[in-house]
Amino acid sequence: MSLSMADLFKRITSGVYVVGVAAGPQRNAFTAAWVMPVSFRPLMLALSINPKHSSFALLREGGVFSINVLRRDQLELAGRFGAPADTGKLSAVAWRTGKTGAPLLEDALARFECELAGECPTGDHVLALGRVVDGVLLQPDAEPLIYRETGDLDGASGLFPDGF
Repeated sequence: MSLSMADLFKRITSGVYVVGVAAGPQRNAFTAAWVMPVSFRPLMLALSINPKHSSFALLREGGVFSINVLRRDQLELAGRFGAPADTGKLSAVAWRTGKTGAPLLEDALARFECELAGECPTGDHVLALGRVVDGVLLQPDAEPLIYRETGDLDGASGLFPDGF
Protein backbone atom coordinates (compact mmCIF):
# COMPACT_ATOMS: atom_id res chain seq x y z
CA MET A 1 0.00 0.00 0.00
CA SER A 2 1.29 3.43 -0.88
CA LEU A 3 -0.44 6.12 1.14
CA SER A 4 1.87 8.76 -0.34
CA MET A 5 0.95 7.73 -3.90
CA ALA A 6 -2.76 7.79 -2.96
CA ASP A 7 -2.27 11.26 -1.46
CA LEU A 8 -0.58 12.41 -4.66
CA PHE A 9 -3.47 11.19 -6.83
CA LYS A 10 -6.08 12.69 -4.51
CA ARG A 11 -4.72 16.09 -5.59
CA ILE A 12 -6.30 15.55 -9.00
CA THR A 13 -9.61 17.30 -8.55
CA SER A 14 -12.60 15.06 -9.17
CA GLY A 15 -16.09 14.82 -7.85
CA VAL A 16 -18.00 11.89 -6.42
CA TYR A 17 -20.93 10.45 -8.35
CA VAL A 18 -23.47 7.68 -8.20
CA VAL A 19 -23.59 6.03 -11.61
CA GLY A 20 -26.80 4.25 -12.53
CA VAL A 21 -26.99 1.48 -15.12
CA ALA A 22 -29.89 -0.42 -16.62
CA ALA A 23 -30.46 -3.40 -18.89
CA GLY A 24 -34.00 -4.63 -19.40
CA PRO A 25 -35.66 -4.76 -15.96
CA GLN A 26 -32.32 -4.78 -14.09
CA ARG A 27 -31.05 -1.62 -12.39
CA ASN A 28 -27.94 -1.00 -10.34
CA ALA A 29 -25.90 1.95 -9.13
CA PHE A 30 -22.37 2.43 -7.83
CA THR A 31 -20.09 5.20 -6.62
CA ALA A 32 -17.48 6.57 -9.03
CA ALA A 33 -14.97 9.39 -8.97
CA TRP A 34 -13.46 9.04 -12.43
CA VAL A 35 -15.99 10.98 -14.52
CA MET A 36 -15.19 13.86 -16.87
CA PRO A 37 -16.53 15.84 -19.80
CA VAL A 38 -14.81 14.92 -23.07
CA SER A 39 -16.71 16.76 -25.85
CA PHE A 40 -18.88 19.82 -26.46
CA ARG A 41 -20.30 18.72 -29.84
CA PRO A 42 -21.83 16.33 -29.22
CA LEU A 43 -22.01 16.68 -25.43
CA MET A 44 -20.16 13.68 -24.02
CA LEU A 45 -18.98 12.41 -20.66
CA ALA A 46 -16.48 9.66 -19.94
CA LEU A 47 -16.70 7.19 -17.07
CA SER A 48 -13.86 4.94 -15.97
CA ILE A 49 -15.12 1.55 -14.76
CA ASN A 50 -13.45 -1.69 -13.82
CA PRO A 51 -14.61 -4.36 -16.32
CA LYS A 52 -14.78 -6.83 -13.41
CA HIS A 53 -17.35 -4.60 -11.64
CA SER A 54 -20.80 -6.18 -11.45
CA SER A 55 -22.35 -3.16 -13.20
CA PHE A 56 -20.08 -3.32 -16.24
CA ALA A 57 -22.14 -6.10 -17.86
CA LEU A 58 -25.35 -4.08 -17.31
CA LEU A 59 -23.69 -1.00 -18.81
CA ARG A 60 -22.65 -2.90 -21.93
CA GLU A 61 -25.94 -4.79 -22.29
CA GLY A 62 -28.22 -1.80 -21.72
CA GLY A 63 -26.01 0.79 -23.40
CA VAL A 64 -27.07 3.57 -21.00
CA PHE A 65 -25.90 5.16 -17.78
CA SER A 66 -26.71 8.07 -15.51
CA ILE A 67 -24.33 10.31 -13.59
CA ASN A 68 -25.80 11.58 -10.31
CA VAL A 69 -23.64 14.36 -8.82
CA LEU A 70 -23.43 14.10 -5.03
CA ARG A 71 -23.49 17.03 -2.61
CA ARG A 72 -20.79 17.66 -0.02
CA ASP A 73 -23.13 16.38 2.72
CA GLN A 74 -23.79 13.03 0.98
CA LEU A 75 -20.67 11.12 2.04
CA GLU A 76 -22.85 8.41 3.62
CA LEU A 77 -24.64 7.94 0.31
CA ALA A 78 -21.29 7.64 -1.48
CA GLY A 79 -20.35 4.90 0.99
CA ARG A 80 -23.64 3.08 0.50
CA PHE A 81 -23.23 2.87 -3.27
CA GLY A 82 -19.51 2.15 -2.97
CA ALA A 83 -20.15 -1.01 -0.96
CA PRO A 84 -19.79 -4.43 -2.62
CA ALA A 85 -22.50 -5.57 -5.01
CA ASP A 86 -25.90 -5.67 -3.39
CA THR A 87 -29.23 -5.93 -5.13
CA GLY A 88 -30.81 -3.61 -2.55
CA LYS A 89 -28.62 -0.50 -2.96
CA LEU A 90 -31.43 1.47 -4.60
CA SER A 91 -34.12 0.26 -2.18
CA ALA A 92 -33.35 2.76 0.59
CA VAL A 93 -33.15 5.92 -1.54
CA ALA A 94 -35.64 7.89 -3.60
CA TRP A 95 -34.99 7.38 -7.29
CA ARG A 96 -36.81 7.17 -10.57
CA THR A 97 -36.17 5.75 -13.99
CA GLY A 98 -34.91 8.32 -16.47
CA LYS A 99 -35.71 8.58 -20.16
CA THR A 100 -32.86 6.14 -20.91
CA GLY A 101 -34.04 3.69 -18.25
CA ALA A 102 -31.05 4.36 -15.99
CA PRO A 103 -31.73 5.17 -12.31
CA LEU A 104 -31.79 8.86 -11.33
CA LEU A 105 -31.42 9.83 -7.67
CA GLU A 106 -34.09 12.31 -6.60
CA ASP A 107 -31.79 14.02 -4.08
CA ALA A 108 -28.75 14.55 -6.32
CA LEU A 109 -27.16 17.95 -6.84
CA ALA A 110 -27.37 17.38 -10.60
CA ARG A 111 -27.79 14.46 -12.95
CA PHE A 112 -27.02 13.46 -16.51
CA GLU A 113 -28.37 10.68 -18.71
CA CYS A 114 -26.06 9.15 -21.29
CA GLU A 115 -26.19 6.63 -24.10
CA LEU A 116 -23.08 4.51 -24.45
CA ALA A 117 -21.19 5.77 -27.52
CA GLY A 118 -18.01 3.72 -27.26
CA GLU A 119 -15.39 2.35 -24.94
CA CYS A 120 -11.63 2.25 -24.69
CA PRO A 121 -9.53 -0.11 -22.57
CA THR A 122 -7.24 1.78 -20.17
CA GLY A 123 -5.17 -0.70 -18.19
CA ASP A 124 -7.29 -2.23 -15.42
CA HIS A 125 -10.32 -0.05 -16.27
CA VAL A 126 -12.43 0.73 -19.33
CA LEU A 127 -13.28 4.27 -20.36
CA ALA A 128 -16.99 4.29 -21.26
CA LEU A 129 -17.95 7.21 -23.48
CA GLY A 130 -21.48 8.49 -23.12
CA ARG A 131 -23.44 10.90 -25.31
CA VAL A 132 -25.44 13.13 -22.97
CA VAL A 133 -29.13 12.99 -23.87
CA ASP A 134 -30.57 14.79 -20.84
CA GLY A 135 -29.52 16.51 -17.66
CA VAL A 136 -30.69 18.85 -14.93
CA LEU A 137 -29.13 21.00 -12.21
CA LEU A 138 -31.36 20.39 -9.20
CA GLN A 139 -29.55 22.28 -6.45
CA PRO A 140 -27.52 25.15 -7.98
CA ASP A 141 -26.34 26.53 -4.61
CA ALA A 142 -25.09 23.20 -3.24
CA GLU A 143 -21.39 22.30 -3.13
CA PRO A 144 -20.38 19.04 -4.83
CA LEU A 145 -18.67 16.26 -2.89
CA ILE A 146 -14.99 16.16 -3.86
CA TYR A 147 -13.14 12.84 -3.98
CA ARG A 148 -10.33 14.09 -1.75
CA GLU A 149 -12.92 14.71 1.00
CA THR A 150 -13.83 11.01 1.11
CA GLY A 151 -10.58 9.94 2.78
CA ASP A 152 -9.99 6.27 2.06
CA LEU A 153 -13.71 5.45 1.89
CA ASP A 154 -13.15 3.38 -1.26
CA GLY A 155 -9.96 1.64 -0.08
CA ALA A 156 -8.11 2.87 -3.19
CA SER A 157 -4.91 3.65 -1.27
CA GLY A 158 -4.24 -0.09 -1.18
CA LEU A 159 -4.35 -0.29 -4.98
CA PHE A 160 -1.66 2.28 -5.80
CA PRO A 161 1.89 1.09 -6.46
CA ASP A 162 4.70 2.23 -4.16
CA GLY A 163 6.43 4.08 -7.00
CA PHE A 164 6.47 4.82 -10.69
